[in-house]
Amino acid sequence: MNKARVIAFYLPQFHPIPENDENWGKGFTEWTNVANAKPLWKGHHQPRIPADLGFYDLRLPEIREAQAKMARDAGVEGFMYWHYWFGGKKLLEKPAEWVLQSGKPDFPFCFGWANHEWSTATWTKGVKNKEKKMIAEMVYPGTEDNRNHFNYCLPFFKDHRYIQVDGKPLFMVYLPEDFKGLSQFMNEWQKWAKEAGLKGIYFFCCNTTYEKAKEMGFDGYCHNDKNPVLKSLRHGRIINGIIKRIKSFLGLPGQVYDYSKVVSMIHPECTKKEDCFPVITPGYDHTARRGKQALIFKNATPEAFRKHVSHALDVVKDKPYEHKIIFLQSWNEWGEGNYMEPDTKWGHAFLNVLRDEIVNKEK
Repeated sequence: MNKARVIAFYLPQFHPIPENDENWGKGFTEWTNVANAKPLWKGHHQPRIPADLGFYDLRLPEIREAQAKMARDAGVEGFMYWHYWFGGKKLLEKPAEWVLQSGKPDFPFCFGWANHEWSTATWTKGVKNKEKKMIAEMVYPGTEDNRNHFNYCLPFFKDHRYIQVDGKPLFMVYLPEDFKGLSQFMNEWQKWAKEAGLKGIYFFCCNTTYEKAKEMGFDGYCHNDKNPVLKSLRHGRIINGIIKRIKSFLGLPGQVYDYSKVVSMIHPECTKKEDCFPVITPGYDHTARRGKQALIFKNATPEAFRKHVSHALDVVKDKPYEHKIIFLQSWNEWGEGNYMEPDTKWGHAFLNVLRDEIVNKEK
């Protein structure tokens, strides 16, 4: 048994889909932006080039198997696939469906509903609000759509690999405060889950506060909000605005913070709450998507990550194992510069750190 239940966010954006072909060109995937990224200063680690798995395509089952083995060996319990549902319209759903239908890899998984709109500003830089084109609007039609959505997810929930907490399938809502009809949705899903022979659904969320999450009826809360931390590291609204304008004039990136300072402040409120789950991240740099407007955590090294993981383990150490959950952001968000898969700079270093800290070597 590992020292904690590490669940890694997993982006299924590494295969072509018609919507991406239409809006960004034939064959567009996350790799398109990743490969085209440019360094913003001398020594800036861009572009990020994958090592062992290469510029992979998730249509290949051997890639999904290799990812699972790599994750398991490093102490990851399972993947949380980002799930895109827009009033019945699905996007990037195939990787999870292939896993369900094939039964492979035999590796745990769950869903995180990324309930935000998709537009031409979602994945690429340089698109202003007035120019963006809507690809899939986030809508909440009500009971009929809730039922269709539940019926789609039910075969996944019943799969033996689906991750559970307290005997219930784990399901995340990414933007709970934007969800119109949230209470109705959760009540209906709980009712239908029990009618289907499940104990219920373990709902958790992020991008709000712990207190609001509990008020909204969530079972758990995932503390991943960087904004309060970044706000505390800034110099004040007026001075910060001047600095940003100077940097913009000089052609310099405007949002660069020290990795260790940011991650040391992310999850203090989760220390004594059994249903509050900390988040660890190997880094952040979405230059590939945002260019000079990117948010960048500099000095994200394997040893700095080790301290971050150790801190998260301290946060969960006194919790029962069922709730000793740490979310890993992320397994393969290459466009955001937070990924565990080997690259040409660090190789397996981050994976080795996670394995060293998480895998219990006691016999």
